[in-house]
Amino acid sequence: MIDFNKSLILILIILLFSACQKGADLPISDSAELIKISNQFDFTEGPTSDAKGNVYFTDQPKNKIYKYNTEGKLSVFTNQSGRSNGLYIDSNQNLWACADGKNQLWKFKLDGSKEVILNDSGTVAYNGPNDVWIHENGNLYFTDPIYQRPYWENAHDTVGYQSFYLFKNKKVVLLDSSLVQANGIIGSSKNNLLFVADIGAGKTYRYEMNADGSVKNKLLFANQGSDGMTLDSKGNLYLTGKGVDIYNRKGEHIQHLDINEDWTANVCFGGMNNDELFITASKSLYKIQTNMEGVK
Repeated sequence: MIDFNKSLILILIILLFSACQKGADLPISDSAELIKISNQFDFTEGPTSDAKGNVYFTDQPKNKIYKYNTEGKLSVFTNQSGRSNGLYIDSNQNLWACADGKNQLWKFKLDGSKEVILNDSGTVAYNGPNDVWIHENGNLYFTDPIYQRPYWENAHDTVGYQSFYLFKNKKVVLLDSSLVQANGIIGSSKNNLLFVADIGAGKTYRYEMNADGSVKNKLLFANQGSDGMTLDSKGNLYLTGKGVDIYNRKGEHIQHLDINEDWTANVCFGGMNNDELFITASKSLYKIQTNMEGVK
């Protein structure tokens, strides 16, 4: 004779275990606490992390780059950032900055020394380099939308496109002239995949990268644009704007994280184990523990 009470309890245990397993498979657990680190800024952007897990980010209106180390200490990395927006630390631990106020790309060593790499004369009429990512082979990709800032010294002329470029061997190559307004960019060196958000069209695309740095096989990945974005080691893509939206490697939306700010600008992984998600949103910097590690 079947004991229905025991059977019911067993079914409930199985359902509860399955629900817990499903939650554990998500990038961010429901129980994870969103921590506001500081809200002392004017507008935060461009988070990136070094090999130790220290996080660097910009306060663009204040012309600063900040460092938040793994011990929880916040400090100014530089107070002359060129009004930098997006940042990225490459595999050689160089900090690249989209100094859009100068229409340049800057390269910092982590000791603070700086070199102007792109448009050192300042005479090339880019819209304003916005976000940057570097393949481990050295190929550099950057987006160039037009956002005329009130604190720019001069009006920036448009170049006819608001797209993204390859910078290689001191030459700049336009890669896709069809985008309305490119913004966030991130890639996977391991898989030779590049993700570019066309925020003007409300879409995000995935490209395959050739060995020479060119791209092919453009694919609509998500019907959502993004400001900044990042990838985790499972291939999940994190998009920003109204909070953080997470898509799996198939382009399926799997999770949303609310951020109580007017705008969520950018995200990166950092921390000692590279498993904390750092979020720049309006005047604040946040972090939250995840179940994933970021892609380096």
